[in-house]
Amino acid sequence: MSRLSGKSAVVTGAAEGIGNAIASAMAREGAHVFLGDIADARGAQLAADLRAAGHRADYVHCDVAREADIAGLIAAAVAGTGRLDILVNNAGIAIGGMPVHAMSDAQWHRLIEVNLTSVFRGCKQALPHMIGQKSGSIINMASAQGHIGLDGWTAYAGTKGAVMAMTRQMAVEFGPLNIRVNSISPGTINTPMNSALLQEIGGNLLQAWVKMHPLGRIGEPHEVAEAAVYLASDAAAFTTGIDLRVDGGLTAAPRYVPELL
Repeated sequence: MSRLSGKSAVVTGAAEGIGNAIASAMAREGAHVFLGDIADARGAQLAADLRAAGHRADYVHCDVAREADIAGLIAAAVAGTGRLDILVNNAGIAIGGMPVHAMSDAQWHRLIEVNLTSVFRGCKQALPHMIGQKSGSIINMASAQGHIGLDGWTAYAGTKGAVMAMTRQMAVEFGPLNIRVNSISPGTINTPMNSALLQEIGGNLLQAWVKMHPLGRIGEPHEVAEAAVYLASDAAAFTTGIDLRVDGGLTAAPRYVPELL
């Protein structure tokens, strides 16, 4: 039997990168996956590709900065399956590379809205359904950056540290109702967002990223997806309140930050 057979899952930021890999892996493991994103063409195509491969997947437009969109995505999953077993709050943005005193209030508020408030709203919409059925798994996307420092990324790290703190609190609060809440902290992953940074910054940035990870490479989206499938599955039935670091040893090692240019 597939690890998520019969389960209903919602994944935000599902059109590309880590979210794409998580949604695809969960669909292959038997879940009916509802994909949310603002990249409608890519999201709809992924859902269509998954259905063509014999899996169950639906795409719903969802801007996580809009509470109504998050509510609509959750409602679509419940309407389509009658329940909600898994919520992956994956959507996020990266604004940084500047000292905190150079960041504008607009940039700060945008980071908070997309990386943190969306997690609050996703949980707010999902929990009543999970409480009613007395089961559920919530997975919040944190970051290795929430554990260690890097010049220019104070605000981003703040959002991810807050996600981890919220995760622990909800794990304690809702554990008695058989609702598990965990987070994942990826290291540097080979995503379109990071590829864009490589193009923009250039120099030896990729070599710097590789050097930071004791395993000697950056990660792949499917490796984070495997962690998410585990946390969503019955294999993790006694696992809650943790932050699972899928980071190639990045946070275990002394930080190596060479000149980037």
